[in-house]
Amino acid sequence: MGAGGKASDRNGAPVGGNEKVSKELSGESEDEDVQNERKRILGQPRQLLNSIVLIKELTKIYFKYPVILAVKNISVAIQKGECFGLLGFSGAGKTTTFQILTGDETVTSGNVFIDGFSITKHTQKVKSRVGYCPQSDALLKYMTGREIMIMYARLWGVSEPQIQQYVNKWLNSLQLEPHADKLIRTYSGGSKRRLSTVIALMGKPSVILLDEPSTGMDPVGRRLLWDAVTQTRESGKAIIITSHRCDSLGGMVDGCKAL
Repeated sequence: MGAGGKASDRNGAPVGGNEKVSKELSGESEDEDVQNERKRILGQPRQLLNSIVLIKELTKIYFKYPVILAVKNISVAIQKGECFGLLGFSGAGKTTTFQILTGDETVTSGNVFIDGFSITKHTQKVKSRVGYCPQSDALLKYMTGREIMIMYARLWGVSEPQIQQYVNKWLNSLQLEPHADKLIRTYSGGSKRRLSTVIALMGKPSVILLDEPSTGMDPVGRRLLWDAVTQTRESGKAIIITSHRCDSLGGMVDGCKAL
């Protein structure tokens, strides 16, 4: 899945200019569920203040030719201990949304709040509250799995006397011990996904973003992944995942959320 796709109409025709993008943003093509969710988010600000993730009218446009409408008017609230799924085909805008939530991409319009902090005004505070497993593994291939996990443990502020025990616990959670002291460049695709997932779950993030975490995993790996996700959710953290196995399911078509 790419970092956002070209906007298209219901027949799959690409959006090629500002006029068509304006029509897409008008909401004329939205179904009733999308409209109702937007009204709920925008009409009940006080009730939603305690949401760990609050996305209001989030839009991302790449201003080039043709103009690319990557994310369109997403509004959603996610609570502590909730696992929320983003569903959609490649190019629907899921990865772009994740990149906005991590501060890697800027917002065209709308806003995102993590733990009450705005992504547009308090980017660093938001970044410190988010764990992220990207779709493409961002791993240092000439480090071992143990070494990179120790590095991230230190970044998260784990005290030095506790690091080895802390890292061993996470290695065990996805059964990475047999690969712990091997160079990451020798890992299979599934093992890299396990390691990227573990890194996202480490530390004390309020929100964990998992972009296609099970890609390339065998059935055992997928089971271990879901067990780790379940335990993490039960600890009170919010999880947003591009997969099917969640408590709340959101479908994204051309960047638009639908329940």
